[in-house]
Amino acid sequence: MTAGQRLLQRSDLALAACLLLVTATLVVPLPTALVDLLLVGNLALSVVVLMATAYASDPLQLSVFPSLLLAAALGRLGLNVAMARLILTQGSAGSVVAAFGGLVVGGNLVVGLVLFAILLTVQFVVVTNGTSRMAEVAARFALDAMPGKQMSIDAELNAGTLTEEAARERRRQVERQSDFFGAMDGASKFVRGDAIAGLVITAANLLGGFGVGMARGMSATEAASAFALQAVGAGLALQIPSLLLSAASGLILTRTAGGEHLGADLASQLTARWRPLVAAGAVVGLLGLFPGLPSLAFLSVGGALVAAGLAARTPPPAAAPPPSRTATPEAAPAVADVEPLSLEIGYGLVGLVQPTQGGDLLDRIVALRRQVAATLGLVVPPVRVRDEPSLGAREYRITVRGVEVARGEVVPSGLLAVQASPDAPELPGMRTTDPAFGTPAVWISEAERPVAEASGYTVAEPSVVVATHLAEVVRRWGWRLLSRQDVQEMLDRLRERQKALVDELVPQVLTVGDVQRVLQRLLQEGVPIRDLVTILETLSDVGRSVKDPDRLAELVRRALGRGLYQHLLDEHRRLPVLVLDPKVESALLEAAQGKPADVEVLGRLPKAAQTAWEQASGTGGNPVLLCSASVRAAVRRLLEGTVPQLPVVAFEELEPDVDLNKLGTVSLDAGPSV
Repeated sequence: MTAGQRLLQRSDLALAACLLLVTATLVVPLPTALVDLLLVGNLALSVVVLMATAYASDPLQLSVFPSLLLAAALGRLGLNVAMARLILTQGSAGSVVAAFGGLVVGGNLVVGLVLFAILLTVQFVVVTNGTSRMAEVAARFALDAMPGKQMSIDAELNAGTLTEEAARERRRQVERQSDFFGAMDGASKFVRGDAIAGLVITAANLLGGFGVGMARGMSATEAASAFALQAVGAGLALQIPSLLLSAASGLILTRTAGGEHLGADLASQLTARWRPLVAAGAVVGLLGLFPGLPSLAFLSVGGALVAAGLAARTPPPAAAPPPSRTATPEAAPAVADVEPLSLEIGYGLVGLVQPTQGGDLLDRIVALRRQVAATLGLVVPPVRVRDEPSLGAREYRITVRGVEVARGEVVPSGLLAVQASPDAPELPGMRTTDPAFGTPAVWISEAERPVAEASGYTVAEPSVVVATHLAEVVRRWGWRLLSRQDVQEMLDRLRERQKALVDELVPQVLTVGDVQRVLQRLLQEGVPIRDLVTILETLSDVGRSVKDPDRLAELVRRALGRGLYQHLLDEHRRLPVLVLDPKVESALLEAAQGKPADVEVLGRLPKAAQTAWEQASGTGGNPVLLCSASVRAAVRRLLEGTVPQLPVVAFEELEPDVDLNKLGTVSLDAGPSV
């Protein structure tokens, strides 16, 4: 291990020692040799920080800068107190102070006072005041821009251009940036206060030293020579590092993220166009021709600018010869990954996804993904939202694994009034159907909303219509979104809490692919997979003897019990049901046993079930179809193409204490009975 590595490992102890030393300077007299060392260290720290800010390409590369400013200000205050004590008690604060009082100002008290006043003016009026204002504005702008940046990150996450990990890192970056500029706003106040304290302490040293000298019997000239130069030297020794740190504060606040260091940015941007350099050189050179002005200086600087401009003027690169057709083989085209879930919109719907235009569709998609994860247990992949020129202005389409599964049309400036009951009065407007559920609806204006709501219509904004349609697509096609990698990640997360269960099942009993197929079959029928522990325990119990995914899914359904239909209960905690006619069950059972099937029954059942479901849904219910376990799977296969939203549940899968609300019977005799 190198000495530098050992120093970094002990950096916390070094910082604590420095803070304790600052505290000690306030109460314990320090020897002049230690004061000299601390003054040189303070100056070196200021130079290092100034150079670090000049080479920083991003303000967050020096995220400790606010804390460093505070620590440096406290250190200078401690040194001010220590030097004041030495000046007033010993008449000397060390060789560094003497050098600043002698070499810098030439031992002349008047020159020292004037130079000290100039430095204070620059510090107060220009640097500190400007830095404080910049810190305040930067903190305010960073705080105001934070919600917009968060929304932009969410939009990119939904569009699929960012991964979850990258989005978390971007959010942390936004929070760090806001915290940094807020801390800089507060730290800049310490810098200004430190400059004021330095002025007051220097004045106290001047007056106090003069008084002490007169009390010791010195003449006024001797007292001024002995104490005043020491006081001015001490003030300069601390004001110069303070000025450097203030300049560093201004540099770090004016840096923008994403560029190179300051020197590279200045060189690239000032020499990007050669004409301004040549013009400036010509103007400066012409000034040297005026009588009374130093011609050599003006002509030298002007010539240097002209030379720099001509050097920056580079000829355009020669056009490359066309590549030979036989020299290199044609590269194989890259195969793009198919998006799991995407929403394509026409150009007229772009405003729905633009927060600056009041669009909230992206926020609704985020809420949709959370809702599906909470209800179904399915983690929906990011939804890629993009505009599609081939669509109509008001059209949109939804694709799953690159295949279109749904399409709709919305009026971006209107509201969709969905007819809640057949008895609702007609409304003026453009008649249509709800793209998610196919119920009658009409597009109305905002002014007609009160009338529509009073007439029993459900009114929705265009973004709500699209988000609801997308939600129904996810519920119907979510099983296709569940990949083996998703299942593996689910198992990995569960292994942290149920290691024995996961290790027992995979791969000893079933493979990840087997588990995926069972979960897909459950999702295909709208069965939540949140209770993954019960699902995996059942698969572990029966998976050694049963390998068929359909049979495994049926066994898991029975094991889930109330979890199979808990989400389908109405507000009275009752399960709304449609009952399958026993005659239809008998016909289906005979077909399942290999007997000649009644083709009429098989052909009419989907239409009868759809009619019964529509009538039951019109009364405010969201029913399930009850039948015996022996025909449940067959009924589901018959209905999934016509009424995919109608769950099919077996009597044997119900808990004994469930309260049923019968809404009708699916019969083929004289239509559905409701």
